[in-house]
Amino acid sequence: MKIYTKTGDKGTTALFGGTRVPKHHIRIDSYGTVDELNSHLGLIRDQDINEHYKNILTDIQDKLFTVGAILATDPQKAVLKNGKERLNIPKIALLDIGHLEQEIDTMNTKLPPMTNFVLPGGHQTVSFCHIARCVCRRAERLASALNELEPFEPNTLMYLNRLSDYLFVLARKLSYDLQANEVKWIPTKH
Repeated sequence: MKIYTKTGDKGTTALFGGTRVPKHHIRIDSYGTVDELNSHLGLIRDQDINEHYKNILTDIQDKLFTVGAILATDPQKAVLKNGKERLNIPKIALLDIGHLEQEIDTMNTKLPPMTNFVLPGGHQTVSFCHIARCVCRRAERLASALNELEPFEPNTLMYLNRLSDYLFVLARKLSYDLQANEVKWIPTKH
């Protein structure tokens, strides 16, 4: 596979299905942010953390490629006139969302109850997790805006929403595992 094609030299890129759009198109921004999130998850996975979390993160990275493919598909080219799918794009299943929820619930049982917002930080690995959470929220906002313009499979937005929740709880669990100081946000009164 050739890395450079020169087809994007004038500021456009091709979607799945062949449609060319400007590189600043919201669809490109959406799946580009999902790609950025995927890279941040790789950084977390490269840390000295429990093997179980590494395996979950690998699974999530795989699902994010599916999310990216969904977002990179021109909806006009995805379905044939007879209603059959033209492109063989995988889907995000409710089972995938349920898996994140199960992981969140399992981690939460081992954590002290949350009574305040938490300031990001306390350990480099935890900070990487909070950064990924913020990038996930941005991906969700962009995908939500795209969905208003050109709707796509609804489980995709649900997955991004649940993933940001997962990353928040993972950050708390990593703080706990690493015995990092979890700083509560307590508003100062002047």
